[in-house]
Amino acid sequence: MGAGKILTDELIYEILSVVEEIPEGKVVSYGQIARLIGREKNARLVGRVLSISEYYGQYPCHRVVNHAGRLAPGFLEQKALLLAEHVEFKDDVHVDMQKCRWDDFE
Repeated sequence: MGAGKILTDELIYEILSVVEEIPEGKVVSYGQIARLIGREKNARLVGRVLSISEYYGQYPCHRVVNHAGRLAPGFLEQKALLLAEHVEFKDDVHVDMQKCRWDDFE
């Protein structure tokens, strides 16, 4: 079953409602969001939804990174937005997940 068959507005808003709750200065992984909405094997689906989020409103998608803290490829503003929120980095493209991961929602 392709993502087009399961990607409904309801699912999109479910994902974006989690993103909306991420506090400033914290990050979560695509997988954390997928687990939270009961779709733990759908981290890529979360990424796909975030890539079209601007069609649904303004959400802090810059606070979502991969499980290792890597920034989203092609999202050029992401690092600057995170630095403005005092998110710490381990290197040029990896957030320090130990210091900045938001675990309060799980």
